[in-house]
Amino acid sequence: MRAALDLAAAASGPDVPIGAVIADADGVVLARGVNQREATGDPTAHAEIVALRAAAEVRGSWNLSGLTMAVTVEPCTMCAGALVAARIRTVVFGCWEPKSGAAGSLWDVLRDPRLNHRVEVRPGALADEAAELLREFFAARRRTGTP
Repeated sequence: MRAALDLAAAASGPDVPIGAVIADADGVVLARGVNQREATGDPTAHAEIVALRAAAEVRGSWNLSGLTMAVTVEPCTMCAGALVAARIRTVVFGCWEPKSGAAGSLWDVLRDPRLNHRVEVRPGALADEAAELLREFFAARRRTGTP
């Protein structure tokens, strides 16, 4: 989780500072991602999706069984669906996202028993630090009048 927070904290530019890393069972980081939606104009360029694409490239397969993602904020519905489709074993996340979270806040896509794969969810890792990054980002936007 520390690596995901460091990524998010180092991010600059117009995107919300969210970081994601994917590691194997030994803790070796295989892939990283930060939000790139604003920077690229790609609506799917959330940190989780960027990291999933990088991990699939490293593995040479869409099937990411046995891997763990650490992400600074609770995944949205799109990202949760992608995590299920990729067969990620575990998602560790920092702060909850009550407006769009799909790992227990609004929905629980990751553990939905109707789906063909369920992801272990570990919420609240370094949650205060993750939430503070977001508070600082949005406070700065309000100060500058950036939408």
